[in-house]
Amino acid sequence: MAVPASAEGGRPSPPEPGELERLHARIRACTLCGLHATRTQAVPGSGRVPAEVMIVGEAPGFNEDVQGLPFVGPAGRLLDTLLRQIGLSREEVYITNVLKCRPPQNRDPLPHEAEACLPYLRLQFKLVQPRAVLVLGRHALERMLPGVGPISRVHGQIFVRSGVAFMPCYHPAAALHNAALLDDLQKDFDRVREYLDRLLSEGSKEPPEAARDPGSDGAEPPPEAEQLSLI
Repeated sequence: MAVPASAEGGRPSPPEPGELERLHARIRACTLCGLHATRTQAVPGSGRVPAEVMIVGEAPGFNEDVQGLPFVGPAGRLLDTLLRQIGLSREEVYITNVLKCRPPQNRDPLPHEAEACLPYLRLQFKLVQPRAVLVLGRHALERMLPGVGPISRVHGQIFVRSGVAFMPCYHPAAALHNAALLDDLQKDFDRVREYLDRLLSEGSKEPPEAARDPGSDGAEPPPEAEQLSLI
C-alpha cells in the first residue's frame, strides 16, 4: 500500500484530530476473531502520530493484555533501552503489534487472526506515516514481508517499499531468551539511527539509495504487492 502524499509531493498531511483515538476505540471493541473472548483487553498501540519510526511486533503478552499497552513487560523494557541508545523514546515512535489481542498462553498467531487485524494495521500505518518501520520477530516478518527470507538472514537489512524503509529485527523477547542475539539487535537499531540521520541530513524526500536492500545477491525482489500483503 502506498504511503499517501500531500498535494505538494512531500510528507502526507497530519491525521485529523481524534482519528487515532477513534481507531483505538474500534480495536478495543473488536470481535472479529475468537481472541476477543479470551482477552482481558485489546492492545491497539501507543506513541506519537505521525512519527518517523513505527515499531510492529507479533502480539500482546500477559503484561500487555493486563495493561492495554504494547511492550510493557521485560521485552518492552529492553525495547526502551534499545531506543534510548539511539536517542529515541517510546513517546517519539509509534508501537503496535500485528495482533491486537493476546493469544492464549502466548501461542503463535493463527493466519485468520492476523487477517482479522490487517485492516487495523493498515489504518495505523496510514495515520503514523513512518519513514522507517521496525519489524520485530519472525512472525511479524512473515506477515509483513513474506518471501524476503528468514529473520536470521535478513535482520538488519532495509527493504524500501513505497518510500518507506522496513527493517526486520530480532524480537526483544528472543534476545532475552538467547543473549547471543542481543549484539545483533543493538547493531540493527544502530543501523536505523544511521539511516534516519542520513535521510534527515540529506533533506531528501526519498530514502538513500545505498540503503536499499543491502546485502542482497542481486536477484529481483518479489513484487511489492506480494511482499507487503499486510501493509
